[in-house]
Amino acid sequence: MSRESVPKTLDYADWGRIHWYLFTAVSLNYLLDGVIFAIAPLIAVVVAPELATFIFASNLLAETLGAVFFGYLADKRGRKLCLILINLIQAISTSLLFFFYSNPLALWVLTSLLSLSVGGDFGASYAALAEIAPARYRGRAILLSTNFWNIGSTAIAGAALAFRALYSDPQIQTQYILLSALATLGLVAVIRLTVPESPRWLLHIGRKDEALSVAARIGRAASSPSLTPGEKSRPSNGFKTGYLYRFAILAVITISQYVTYGMMAYYAPYARGFVFGVESAPMVIFVANLGASVGAFILWPLIDRGRRVSTLLSFLLGTVTAALVLAAHVVGHPLQFYTALFVCLIFSEWAWGSVSALQSELFPTGIRATAVGVLTGLTGVSGAVVVLTQNILSASEFIAASVLIWGAGLAATVTWLIRGVETANRTVEELEAV
Repeated sequence: MSRESVPKTLDYADWGRIHWYLFTAVSLNYLLDGVIFAIAPLIAVVVAPELATFIFASNLLAETLGAVFFGYLADKRGRKLCLILINLIQAISTSLLFFFYSNPLALWVLTSLLSLSVGGDFGASYAALAEIAPARYRGRAILLSTNFWNIGSTAIAGAALAFRALYSDPQIQTQYILLSALATLGLVAVIRLTVPESPRWLLHIGRKDEALSVAARIGRAASSPSLTPGEKSRPSNGFKTGYLYRFAILAVITISQYVTYGMMAYYAPYARGFVFGVESAPMVIFVANLGASVGAFILWPLIDRGRRVSTLLSFLLGTVTAALVLAAHVVGHPLQFYTALFVCLIFSEWAWGSVSALQSELFPTGIRATAVGVLTGLTGVSGAVVVLTQNILSASEFIAASVLIWGAGLAATVTWLIRGVETANRTVEELEAV
């Protein structure tokens, strides 16, 4: 096998054992990330509700630091090393949190460390999936693996509701939540050790023999390509089709999706005057993430047919249903509110899956994880700013702000539909060239 055959081997390989290892490792870690990210919103109401807004904002800023630092590190030192380091931070922080969660200072510091690790996961995981998954499966693999975040948050929120029903002592409820997170972490750490390094990254840094070895294990080069070619892009004309244009559009839609997801799925119950009370936080987290979990399986047959249309549809329907969430909150009817929230988060997951695929595909191997990290970092800063408005805005105004942010993302997806690059069923090398 030659150096030039490695990309073809990866893109046209059948889905095999190594792909399953990678998919399982990334999926389980997103499951863990969903569990970890939900910990602060779930237990802040018990430990330090008066500090909740400050803790949430600090967590999001820590997520920004983790995304940027580990994204850069993944490009310099490899995807696998970063994923292992992230698990180490998660293991130490979650273990300490189990013993010191009742201390508000410890809760602030340790949940921020956990958020640092969550942010760090994006660049390395997205890059690994984009660079190893066969091109015809890439969108679906990224969509379904990242969806495990929603499944993790749904599971931990459901567990919190169950623990609340079984145990009247909030301290016992919190301990069981943290034990559930530790059990998930142990499984993730074991599987992640088996994940191979990205052959494309190995080639990029000159480790040819290792790249050839991993590629040979993944599969053989197809004698005739089986991909359906994506739509040809316009020839590059500088800013319009260059990386700055891609980054600018992705920044808007990434911030829009991620910030509105956090506002509706985690933070709304802590806004002033939330009609169902702060004690509804576990139910809000459960219903919202259950809707998001379902959404990925609805989008699954469509995402590899075209990214631009799926992204536009997700933001269009997300904006409409976010307005329905606002209306239901104003009316104050629980069934209408939770139904609208469930449906809105279906389209939030459509947006997340589409954006995740685009982030993974639209930048070169040498800066892929860094670009994803910076884009994720922007969401952390934006999310922190929005969370801090909870001290100024009422709950209805807070949800109304999420509708406006959805609308900004919709405007960007219209622009991308007109002037963007179609990435479905195209190799990452081909996308680097346009």
